[in-house]
Amino acid sequence: MFVVFGGLFFVLFGRILFIQLTGQVDGKELAKIAASQYEKKAELYANRGAIVDRNDQAIASDTLSYHLVAVLNEKASKNSKKKYHVVDYKATAKVLAKYIPLQEKEIYDKMKNAKPGTWQIEFGRAGKDLSRETVLKMNEELDSKKLSGILFVEGKKRFYPNGRFASYLVGFAQKVETEDNKIVTKGKMGLEKTYDEQLKGVNGKVNYLSDGWGYILPTASKQVVAPKDGHTIKLTIDKTIENFVEEAMDRVEEEYEPAKMLVLVSNPKTGEILAMSQRPTFDPMTREGLTENWLNDAVEQTIEPGSPMKMFTLAAAMEEDKWDPNAYFKSGSYKIYDQTIRDVNQVGWGTITFLEGIQRSSNVAMAYLLERIGDRKFIEYIHDFGFGKTVGIDLPKEASGVVLDNYAAERLTTSYGQGSTVTPLQMIQAASAIANNGVMMKPYVIDQIIDPNTNKVLENHEPEESGKPISEETAKKVREILATTVTSKHGTAQKYYLPNYEVGGKTGTAEIPKKVGKGYMSGFGNYLYSFLGMAPIDDPQLLIYVTVQQPKLKAGEVGSDPVSKVFNPIMENSLKYLNIAPADEAEAPVVIIGDYVGEDAETVTEMIKQDGLESVIIGEGGLVTEQLPVADAKLVENAIVLLKTEGETTLPDFKGWSKKMVLTFKHLSKLDIRINGEGYVTGQSVTEGTKVSATDPIVIEMRTPEEQYNEQKSRAQQLEEDEVQIIGG
Repeated sequence: MFVVFGGLFFVLFGRILFIQLTGQVDGKELAKIAASQYEKKAELYANRGAIVDRNDQAIASDTLSYHLVAVLNEKASKNSKKKYHVVDYKATAKVLAKYIPLQEKEIYDKMKNAKPGTWQIEFGRAGKDLSRETVLKMNEELDSKKLSGILFVEGKKRFYPNGRFASYLVGFAQKVETEDNKIVTKGKMGLEKTYDEQLKGVNGKVNYLSDGWGYILPTASKQVVAPKDGHTIKLTIDKTIENFVEEAMDRVEEEYEPAKMLVLVSNPKTGEILAMSQRPTFDPMTREGLTENWLNDAVEQTIEPGSPMKMFTLAAAMEEDKWDPNAYFKSGSYKIYDQTIRDVNQVGWGTITFLEGIQRSSNVAMAYLLERIGDRKFIEYIHDFGFGKTVGIDLPKEASGVVLDNYAAERLTTSYGQGSTVTPLQMIQAASAIANNGVMMKPYVIDQIIDPNTNKVLENHEPEESGKPISEETAKKVREILATTVTSKHGTAQKYYLPNYEVGGKTGTAEIPKKVGKGYMSGFGNYLYSFLGMAPIDDPQLLIYVTVQQPKLKAGEVGSDPVSKVFNPIMENSLKYLNIAPADEAEAPVVIIGDYVGEDAETVTEMIKQDGLESVIIGEGGLVTEQLPVADAKLVENAIVLLKTEGETTLPDFKGWSKKMVLTFKHLSKLDIRINGEGYVTGQSVTEGTKVSATDPIVIEMRTPEEQYNEQKSRAQQLEEDEVQIIGG
């Protein structure tokens, strides 16, 4: 026995000695085995980068979320006085049904019918992405009713706080499972997909030693590799202007149910895209509304634009010195080889001037202009304006469009926007040359890319010129003509008139190619209606392109009705938001007026004159009893201050006064003033210097600048005709 046990001892001793010397057992290193038992590693998750607007307002960001878990297995509560599994299925289902979009019976059945031995269950999408507020309320009610077994697992989700907001631009990201069974957030569409690498960030980790139960040993040191959050994408988009766009589109979509809509808003001086949206659209949080179309129509889709192209034909004619607004042509139809093109009403308006042709949006006018320019020279201008090639925006899959140039008829139809195709983005870029005094600006939507870990700007996009297709003089002349499409009685853009800002632009009614076969769609409302407009017209600060396809128009309505209901509120609200001065105040020195009530009118008149203002006394003079504008108001130089005194009023010369000023005078004087027309005063029934009372009627005649221009032109033409008759006689 001694020999046997002694032998075993020496064998065991030898084995221990061997392990100590080699550190191996059966070819495996013991140190590594021990490390695997006690060394722990935890992953530290990086935040996905935020997408923000030009003012750092969040458009997309990561936020805490929770998903719901119900523990069903009784073993979870083994050897514990406290229950850790669901005991009362019915009561628990009743509480959960208040907070997640599932019926009480569905929740109950899901728990009750789980396979025997199941440890825990989840509730699909209904139990995911719960907010902290919801979780706190649910926990509170569960605790108050002593209901157990419900857990909330913390995680992160992509959050889009503005809902349906530039959705086809921003896109969306969602959680996906990788090949190594990890759950990550990945961009699936739009900027989220394009800039996925920059946005996703790099996870960190922490290594530490633990005991057999997983607790960190008190003497153990931790090795931490901090996570690196994804880059911040700062856009040129302005959240406030984008909201104006979304609200206007929502209203028109509800009223007219169009097949499609699109809006682009840009700063023509820089090329910055301030807003971009389309309909149909979707909610990036839920993807509700997302159809089979995943394309950003402003960038990836092409259209036949229709009449807005005429502004570029007009610009080409002016640049070539072939534009004569007072020359005449026969409207209605124009024949080129075996093809006949017609004006929109098929018969035209007789013999009219080219100015009126632009105002009426005559296709035939473009044909005759093309004769003057030369159709091949015209195509050169079209390419100079950036059509037929991508603008190079910082977005993927940009379409280039096609400029048809094989036949003379194709060049002709291009002059009024049919046949050749463009992207809305190209239209905005080309129009920037007209708005920006001949300098065409490249559109862009990414302002900066920033590393939030260091606050270092990694990319900084600056305004970039993309050509100078026309001169500054031509650009200004084109803008003047575009303004008349709004103010002229013949203008197709009259519905785009804004009381505080002068708008210029070009309407469009483009035919839509059939989806199957050749030719175009026909029938009431089966057109692409549009407006490409800018304001204020003397120095445009905003450029807006609106398209509305196949709206359900009511009897008596035209395509400009839904388009103007989108364009007008966006333009007016955006200009006010940007603190752009109204037409009467733009680019003028500001004078702050004093409080003149109780002062002598003659003394006040001298003071006002020294300030560069004019005064009109209402009454016989003496002490001022009331004034308009009131004290501390800001006025432009040469503006009028009305001073009310006692006694009869002597009429001033109203010529050149605005309607607003005449109404203010009427309010203070209490005179019987009757106004005919709109615009500015051109005449009055009672002459200047006449003393009048409240019983004397005074008729004020007003005309718009366009009406005054036409009257002067008519008088000049009549004089020429009279001279011809005298000479002939």
